[in-house]
Amino acid sequence: MVISPGFRDRLSGMTCAKRVLTEPADTWVYGYDNSRKHAPPDVVVFVTSHREVQDIVRLCHEHGVPIVARGRGTATTGAAIPVRGGVVLSLERMNRILKVDPANRVIVVEPGVTNQAVQEAVAPHGFFWPPDPTSAAYCTVGGNLAVNAAGPHAVKYGSTRENTLGLRAVTGAGDDIHTGVYTTKGVVGYDLTRLLIGSEGTLAVITEATLKLTPLPEARRLMQAVYNNVGQAAAAISRIMAQPATPCALEFMDAAAIEMIRSYSQADLPHGAGALLMIEVDGPASALDDLATAIRTAATDSGLIRFHEARTKDESDALWATRKALSPALRTIAPNKLNEDVVVPVSRLPELIAGLEGLSREFGIPIVNFGHAGNGNIHVNLLYDSQDPQQEANARPCLRQVFDLVIRLGGTLSGEHGIGREKRDYIALAIDPPTLDLMRRIKAQFDPKGILNPDKIFPPAT
Repeated sequence: MVISPGFRDRLSGMTCAKRVLTEPADTWVYGYDNSRKHAPPDVVVFVTSHREVQDIVRLCHEHGVPIVARGRGTATTGAAIPVRGGVVLSLERMNRILKVDPANRVIVVEPGVTNQAVQEAVAPHGFFWPPDPTSAAYCTVGGNLAVNAAGPHAVKYGSTRENTLGLRAVTGAGDDIHTGVYTTKGVVGYDLTRLLIGSEGTLAVITEATLKLTPLPEARRLMQAVYNNVGQAAAAISRIMAQPATPCALEFMDAAAIEMIRSYSQADLPHGAGALLMIEVDGPASALDDLATAIRTAATDSGLIRFHEARTKDESDALWATRKALSPALRTIAPNKLNEDVVVPVSRLPELIAGLEGLSREFGIPIVNFGHAGNGNIHVNLLYDSQDPQQEANARPCLRQVFDLVIRLGGTLSGEHGIGREKRDYIALAIDPPTLDLMRRIKAQFDPKGILNPDKIFPPAT
């Protein structure tokens, strides 16, 4: 869009001029996120305080200028791309830890603090913050809040929503709002905290978060179980999740993922395996043997090819290296891959994988599947080659069929990546028209002029 010189001058007057970028060569990189899509912003502003955020949002509201709040750009759905230009509000310099309160199991932070920085701040006090996406070293708390990030340990400890007590934010009209509580219990009015979490910056710009901490476990133990086929692995998952020793992580890989790891790493994996589970338990050191025995019992059936229990840190690191080898291998093989984090009921995982194998054959596109098996959150990777005309033509129709399959199985389109730009045209598959209309009206209450992260989550109104 065209931004007037007067708007630029007023914007520069609200903050240090050195923190306002207007030259295309400087702003270009802030048009990307990890979806690898791009749209250039007109202006990038590095804010350092709540007051600056409020002043800039009010200015954008007055002039009808789009504004996109951004952390480190690690999201995969295009949620941080300024598709209409306008202002990118970079929150990465709002990176102060405002309070660590071990007595109440709370930490208060600004949105630009990284996930890893939170963990490092609270670990000496014997706590951790459960959301643990693989990008924890780089992603910010603001980004985690925007998409309701999770990670492997969500199966036991929950996602960002379950581990956030309250927020401070600025609405699209520039109003300063506070949501939630400082206590672990509180029922006063509507739960706007949970509403803002996962809204991808379309309702308000979060400037402060009160996070709920969890005591660090005394000990952990990792196990690896390999099965003949997905059905046997899924049955084992159901048994594991039905017994009292709830794992703190339960990861899944299908046969294609196993073969890829074998080809691109030194991992020792049996040939012909149809599925692999990584199972981690935590708790008091004195209870770990019993927990591991209970997991092994639940994991064992006639389809179990191999079960290995790590007894040392080196053995545990070696097993996790199996999982960590997968993403780099996928990037090497298919830089244009489509990565979708769908969710289905755990009992329907065999139908999901069988259906995906059928779609892979039908459309001629390799599909590799792995993810968080304990809650049915599977990362479906379509490894298409954009230089292959047939695969390029088939990729989006295949993706639509993937989403149709997931909905038929009683699932949903995203477990932890959000909707953003990439999935917005499919959201009506998962949400009925009256509910979508209600969501649009909620958006209008928070953001009357529609300036906050426009063209995200909802498809264009017809």
